[in-house]
Amino acid sequence: MPRHALLFLILLPVLAAAAQAQPPVLESPLRCVNGQDCFIQNYVDHDPGPGVRDYACGPLGYDGHTGTDIRVLDPTALRAGVEVRAAAPGVVRAVRDGEDDARPGHSPDVTGREAGNSVALAHGDGWETQYSHLRKGSVRVAPGQAVAAGQVLGLVGMSGRTQFPHVELAVRKDGQPVDPFRGLSGGPDCGPGRSPLWSPAALAALAYAPSALAGAGFTAQPPDQAALAAGQVGEDRLSVLAPAVIFWVQALGVRAGDVLSLRLTGPDGTVLAEHAAPLDRDQAQRLVYIGKRRRVAPWPAGAYAGTFSMARTAPSGERTTVLDTTRFLEIR
Repeated sequence: MPRHALLFLILLPVLAAAAQAQPPVLESPLRCVNGQDCFIQNYVDHDPGPGVRDYACGPLGYDGHTGTDIRVLDPTALRAGVEVRAAAPGVVRAVRDGEDDARPGHSPDVTGREAGNSVALAHGDGWETQYSHLRKGSVRVAPGQAVAAGQVLGLVGMSGRTQFPHVELAVRKDGQPVDPFRGLSGGPDCGPGRSPLWSPAALAALAYAPSALAGAGFTAQPPDQAALAAGQVGEDRLSVLAPAVIFWVQALGVRAGDVLSLRLTGPDGTVLAEHAAPLDRDQAQRLVYIGKRRRVAPWPAGAYAGTFSMARTAPSGERTTVLDTTRFLEIR
């Protein structure tokens, strides 16, 4: 056998092993844009101590978190069903379904089942992705089934240990967590790694957003956090006999020093309530609201307006508005 032919045969398994060792290229499990119709509320924690540091050196996450939590912001879309898709081709290793979704006034015991309804995919060479907190009864795949990238696995839900509707994507190599924004090759201290696992399109859609609005609206009584998470709060009309008019806002990714300002005005422009105050600590989510109770007379009919803004001071000292919205309420 010619020497070059022998060398070619020796190289074949080496090249095959090298090709197999390439990590999977991941697409987003949700078709959304971060900061608009979805929000990455928790990233992989890179702080080795008790603190929290996401890949962009921000505070989005909690101590020891090993996944990427992508939250759905549109309650109407959530009720209709938001599809969770395979981030890469693979084989279903395991599934769980049948766990209840959290709802107001109901906190099921999830000990040992904190991930809730979930799907785990094997991608070869020790790579695995897991999709957790899916809606009860929505899982569409079975163990041993081969799936393509983008194939629907289930729907976003609130099963397991969670306080908001999202899918948690966990990426593992040989059982160890990997941040898909960093990959295995390292990189700058703050920002994506040299070889992130996301495809260019996914990396663009999921570009870092430090804050977002989870919702805003009006109610006739103080809003409940659990009801908000389930998308069960918010009205665009109230009766002239409503006991109160309350304007509420839920902001995500708020930071110490942020100034949250709210104002509620009546049909003639009269200011019914307003409030502005700086925050004393970072928070994953913050519910704020203002309002006014009705005394005796009915509310004047017409359009009421609620305005909200969140201002942040940069390290340079410049103060900018990072979130703002105006909502309207019809009282008849």
